[in-house]
Amino acid sequence: MRSIITTSFAAVVAAAIASGAIAQDDALSGELRITSDMSNPAPRAVIEGMVADFGAMHPDLDIELTIVDREAWKTQIRNALGANPPDVVNWYAANRMRPYVDAGLFADISDLWEEEQFAALESTKGALTLDDKQWGVPYTYYQWGVYYRADIFEELGLSEPTTWEEELANCQAIIDSGRKCYTIGTKFLWTAGGWFDYINSRTHGYDFHMQLARGEIPWTDDRVRETFANWRQLIDMGAFIDDHQTYSWQEALPFMLNGEATSYLMGNFAVAAMRDGGLTNDQLDFYQFPKINPDVAYAEDAPTDTFHMASGAQNPDAAREFLRYVTSADVQTRINAGDALGQLPINANASVDDDKFLQQGFEMLSNNATGGIMQFFDRDFEAEMASVGMEGLQEFMVFPDNLDDILMRLEETRQRIYQ
Repeated sequence: MRSIITTSFAAVVAAAIASGAIAQDDALSGELRITSDMSNPAPRAVIEGMVADFGAMHPDLDIELTIVDREAWKTQIRNALGANPPDVVNWYAANRMRPYVDAGLFADISDLWEEEQFAALESTKGALTLDDKQWGVPYTYYQWGVYYRADIFEELGLSEPTTWEEELANCQAIIDSGRKCYTIGTKFLWTAGGWFDYINSRTHGYDFHMQLARGEIPWTDDRVRETFANWRQLIDMGAFIDDHQTYSWQEALPFMLNGEATSYLMGNFAVAAMRDGGLTNDQLDFYQFPKINPDVAYAEDAPTDTFHMASGAQNPDAAREFLRYVTSADVQTRINAGDALGQLPINANASVDDDKFLQQGFEMLSNNATGGIMQFFDRDFEAEMASVGMEGLQEFMVFPDNLDDILMRLEETRQRIYQ
């Protein structure tokens, strides 16, 4: 086995091995090749720990783990799945997996989903289903929302907003204090997609948003323009940091860490980086993106991350066993803990960590997301539409006067792709 374990997750694995908590099984042999995009520090520690754990269970199995930068993997995965592919790869649910399903690069694992233990994953089965077959397994999901500097809110006498009017009023007070309301890095485009998801679904609801994602509504529709008009209120106020198109999401973090911006609309995976940057639980808090249209129920982005078996896997038996392993309740409890991924387990029999943000996210998604669960802009929209769309969203944030041209380009793309 050629992976290196360097973190506390590995210590947990080692202790479990020493105590006999991990059953060892030499039924699997040969080589299992895994390629993962879990490249940020916390996820990297998790995947390395999982490989060590699984390797200890199967000592005759030689596991080769390759970790690829998360952004680079988005452009490399197709080639990687071609000639001599790895056995198992990381990817995403919903429409993001369709190109590789349609190209015959992901293996049909519907038989796994028929096994009794997979009933505990039923909540995300639909997101892993295309053409009535299942093409991967989930290992984590996470809430999106507004993470904010609670100490600065307290300094300015602000409360968590629940309406758009309150959000705008808070933002004006923040700007008046010499700060920006939101940090964001749109160099890799997808972060702008999060803002569109929330403003569009809060303005018109989940069903409208998903109809747009399926290509059933023109981008030039007046309702889409209304979404952008709401978004422009923030842009015209100067709510976002300057030159955000030059930053990745990580590079935009210091603006919040240093108090130059007060909030970040982001997934819960960012909490580890915020804490590593020096923010304490007393300084950092979270609120659900506020309502815009009071008649619209809350819909939430809660992306599901996944593992898939390549159709050209050389060791399919080991690959399938690894997929069983990563979906088990104890593994999902451990890898999603606050000191690991800091996210939420999919397995209904797993436990949610006591971390305050995980508890808030679990409560929100369980009890206050009655509008629906979105997978995220670049997963819900067809791949090419998402790519062109996110380019347009970033351009709008920088040059809002270009909206007419942007919408015409997006509409031309929609007509070409869907009709």
